[in-house]
Amino acid sequence: MNAPLAGVTVVSLEQAISAPLCTRHLADLGARVIKIENPKGGDSTRHYDGVVRGMAAHFVWLNHGKESAALDLTDPTDLEVFTGLLDRADVLVSNLAPGALGRLGLAPDTLADTYPRLVVVDISGYGTGGVLDDKRAYDLLVQAEAGSCSITGWPGQPVKSGIPIADVGTALYAYSAVLAALYDRKSTGRGAVIPIAMFDVVAEMMGFALNQVVHAGTEPQPVGMGSPMIAPYGVFDTADGQTAVLGTTSDREWRRLATDLLERPDLADDPRYARNADRVTRRAELDELLGDWCRQRTLADIQSLADRVGIGNARLNTVRELATHPQLAERGRWRDVGSPVGPVPALEPPAMALDWAIRAGAVPALGEHTAALRAEVLDARTNPTVG
Repeated sequence: MNAPLAGVTVVSLEQAISAPLCTRHLADLGARVIKIENPKGGDSTRHYDGVVRGMAAHFVWLNHGKESAALDLTDPTDLEVFTGLLDRADVLVSNLAPGALGRLGLAPDTLADTYPRLVVVDISGYGTGGVLDDKRAYDLLVQAEAGSCSITGWPGQPVKSGIPIADVGTALYAYSAVLAALYDRKSTGRGAVIPIAMFDVVAEMMGFALNQVVHAGTEPQPVGMGSPMIAPYGVFDTADGQTAVLGTTSDREWRRLATDLLERPDLADDPRYARNADRVTRRAELDELLGDWCRQRTLADIQSLADRVGIGNARLNTVRELATHPQLAERGRWRDVGSPVGPVPALEPPAMALDWAIRAGAVPALGEHTAALRAEVLDARTNPTVG
């Protein structure tokens, strides 16, 4: 089995979620990832909690498979070690505060001139050239600024997504951009500078809602556990105290739901509900009909019948129920990774070819690899043929 990114070296000036998740996926594919951390505490997520046998849940999730170098880049000696790492690196990923790279003399354009084969990913909150360039950007702030919270929750009660979608979305765009840049470098011989703004990522994710406003002038209204764009589609209480999640995503599915699930062909033939736009207008009526039907049946009965007639459905689970979900266990989606306190469970990466090796690297202690990396840089500079 081969690791597709074996031989690729990634240096990361990273913290929090967006850059670390990007580089962790690169590490999963076999890349060597060298995480540069401030000697005074390291990545802030190291200290969020201590639930993983003294380690933080965020840090364990985001950082296995990496080496940690504790370097103070304002110190000339440490900066020399850092540039020594860049001498042989393929990728640099950074999500430092606005302007931080430039203040260190490491502006992306400067890096591109100095290291022409280097792929530089510069993650920021809002990009450059606009009124918000210098603002700090956390997941909640970007979700709010980009309108995501306004279509989540209920009218008058905006809600942030429970998943940090601005951070995770940015990580996945950065990850895919790195892979595209490495592929492009094979033919051009050149690296790339890739600026990625979290704000732009969430704006892209808002595409359907933006189109609705731009083309129809209609502001989407949040509908809780549902979608402002389709109906019926949501959560419904069952006779046994569970919560069923089901609905339709097309006019054809609606006819099947009405006829085969509810056994109400009259609804399927009713012109008031014929098109999705009509059903969205009459969402409350349909939710009440489907809610009444579900309250007379157990979750198992609802799901069995929905599966039989081809209507999408799910059970509303808690995080605890996800942790013990048989779909993960039976498909072997869990593995152990090393850590300073011994093996800890982690999920397999979601996208891997069947014949790719998955790198099962450990969660690093702060600065665990600093001495070795200093020696490696020194050796490379005194003996340039190495590597």
